[in-house]
Amino acid sequence: MEFTLTYLFTIYGLLFLAILYIIKEWGWRTSDALSRKFPPGPRALPVIGNLHMINLGRPNETFMKLSKQYGSVFSIQMGGVKMVVLSGYETVKNALVDYADEFAERPHIPMFEDMNKGFGVPFSHGENWRIMRRFTLRKLRDFGMGKKTIEDRIVEECGFFTKELELLEGKPEDLASKTNFAIGNIIISIIFGHRFDYQHPILLRLIGLISENMRLVGSPSIAIYNFFPIFYYLCGAHSQVMQNIKDIHNFLKTEFVEHLQGLDRDDQRGFIDAFLVKQEEEKLDPDTYFHEMNLLSTVTTLFMAGTETTSATIRWALIYMIQYPEIQKKVHEEINRVIGSVQPRIDHRKDMPYTNAVIHETQRFANILPMNLPRETTRDVTFQGYHLPKGTYIVPLLESVLYDKTQFERPESFYPEHFLDSQGAFVKKEAFMPFSAGRRTCPGETLAKMELFLFFTSLMQKFTIRAAPGLINFHVKSSVGLTVTPLSPKICCVPRSY
Repeated sequence: MEFTLTYLFTIYGLLFLAILYIIKEWGWRTSDALSRKFPPGPRALPVIGNLHMINLGRPNETFMKLSKQYGSVFSIQMGGVKMVVLSGYETVKNALVDYADEFAERPHIPMFEDMNKGFGVPFSHGENWRIMRRFTLRKLRDFGMGKKTIEDRIVEECGFFTKELELLEGKPEDLASKTNFAIGNIIISIIFGHRFDYQHPILLRLIGLISENMRLVGSPSIAIYNFFPIFYYLCGAHSQVMQNIKDIHNFLKTEFVEHLQGLDRDDQRGFIDAFLVKQEEEKLDPDTYFHEMNLLSTVTTLFMAGTETTSATIRWALIYMIQYPEIQKKVHEEINRVIGSVQPRIDHRKDMPYTNAVIHETQRFANILPMNLPRETTRDVTFQGYHLPKGTYIVPLLESVLYDKTQFERPESFYPEHFLDSQGAFVKKEAFMPFSAGRRTCPGETLAKMELFLFFTSLMQKFTIRAAPGLINFHVKSSVGLTVTPLSPKICCVPRSY
């Protein structure tokens, strides 16, 4: 009898909650439609919202289609999360640049909150974000970002990388790991003050954990968890992500101890030393932001952001050289004419408009971060005639900017001429924003641009890039994850003379 009553109360309770939810949804839709003019969008179902319409592996594809139906500002509901999607260059630029302060916050996303606890830079909030971002940018510059000192490190790493490829003697190879190691070593040298050998077990482990997490946090199961945190125990990917974060943090904590033992405020070796010096200065301040969790989260996200996106872009560039041999030929010709056998340097970029255009077109066409990282409104704002309350979840759809037909002549094609004028001179495009824009733009943009030019030019100077022998159709698929990385066949880096 007691069991029966409990069962009935449970059923009635669930029905009551469902009715409340439906009333709330109907009321929200009605009030917004009548008084506040919230952006239009497809009608949501109870509980699941519009999840039944979304390709959770590639939500950007669904959003691109919906923008054609509902316009450049539309709403979508993922479970219980209502969000507004911004589409097209003019709309995204209007929000992130012209309304920079209003669109400067980051929403509280369960997976990233679990990983970072609200600390670090990309997914922190309020004053913590402002202080950590300012400190991180300043120290990245102090340790060479945008200066000759970091250029020298990149050039040195290019040398190690090309020697690794020369040892292959033109044989087919999947370059994902080697490229990750090379790019990872740059940010590692800034953080620790030294690099690792490509076979070093610590580097192998770190890069492996980072790559796996970048794949998992963009997976459909993590998407479900973000919109239905109640399913925490059913999301196996969540457990793996958190275990990987724990492993990364355990390694970093060991490094912190070693750096603390050899700390010299007048001879700081890298970012960790700089943070520890600041931490020592503020140790008596109970409200200091310079504590271990901020250091762990900042360094971890520097690793993740500073490795995967740049490495993926370089690999896409090599793939495009195979798919468009006439473009590869023009790059080789420009390198022969401008550089010859001299080591490529950043100063060469101004005299190499075609190569520079190819790199920019790779970033545009590869569309590495199609969904951007989401934003949140910091206050009530009227945007393009719509009312967006404070705390509205915003998706600035970068793919819609990089593929905007009003900004690029052939958006669906790999066409370096997008960045060249009629005389062949390089031209900047305002709609070129792979690093996002506004208050939350990527802090490593300057470093990434330098890495892309020096690595790509060094590789093209040394090698002709070809498909593996006997491969008739060189077709490349992209991975499902936070970033769009190539799942490519093995390629050949054939040494060339110049």
